Amino acid sequence: MTTSPTDLDAWDSSALLAKAQQYAEQMAQFSKDDWQYGLWSSLCLELLVRAALTKISPALVADLSHWHNVYFALGRLPNAKKFIPKSISISDAIKRQSEIDPAFDAELREFCLLHVERRNAELHSSETAFSGLKTSSWLPTFYRACNVLLNCLEVEPKDFWGDEEAKLADEMISASADETAKAVLKLVSAHKNVWDAKEDPEKDKATSQAEVWATRQSGHRVICPSCGNTALVVGDPVSASQQSLEDDMIKEKQEYLPSKFECIACGLKIAGLSHLNAAGVGDIYVQTSFYTPSEFYELEDPADYWEDDNNERF
Repeated sequence: MTTSPTDLDAWDSSALLAKAQQYAEQMAQFSKDDWQYGLWSSLCLELLVRAALTKISPALVADLSHWHNVYFALGRLPNAKKFIPKSISISDAIKRQSEIDPAFDAELREFCLLHVERRNAELHSSETAFSGLKTSSWLPTFYRACNVLLNCLEVEPKDFWGDEEAKLADEMISASADETAKAVLKLVSAHKNVWDAKEDPEKDKATSQAEVWATRQSGHRVICPSCGNTALVVGDPVSASQQSLEDDMIKEKQEYLPSKFECIACGLKIAGLSHLNAAGVGDIYVQTSFYTPSEFYELEDPADYWEDDNNERF
């Protein structure tokens, strides 16, 4: 059987890395709280794991149930009818990587196993495994896992993610590793105790004021972890805005990474991503705006270009 160069690329580390980067680009087409972002992330993660193993040797991913797979891993194409190389499961690949690379620690191993299990549930059952998944609960660990794998592949994160995404990844990883942020839970508890001690009329008034305040201020509405009322987080954009046309209006979506939280009902204020994460209000959020074409492109009123009509009849 004649062997072409592409026949043996299935387990080539560079080819797997290139495909992982394509999936990362697909991820970027969706906001980070979109279920499709989560699904593409799981596919990207699997390819990075396999790329890291095959960089050492393709033999590490060969299914040992048949010698043809080992022969293929050695760079040879078996003379077998209808041969399709079979590799190990992604679960086995994750476990092997965790034993090979000390930086791919138990936390990353368990996260990766859970993340690909979500993928399986999403694709093979009626479960919507990525819907409603808070970014703060998985995205920092996802970034850390990918960056550890990229290090094995001798690839800089910025070359894989791009400068902006790599910077965001570093920020989220650092925030999740900040153990001192857990002290904010005491602050949340203290405000809860004060709130619970208030009389109902006072609570009702504060709740109404908070609802009105939240609609008049710029920011993203969340539920206060202390009193359960409407509160706001504000932050900075973390990606380029995305525009689309919808019913003759220009729809613009922009992702933000929270930096501050405030609730005027109970007075709780929190600053810093790590503290926000600890309090459960650190998720990336999306703001959506609608503009007419003239508003979006800041077009002037055409009438402004016409001179006064001085042709009155006397």
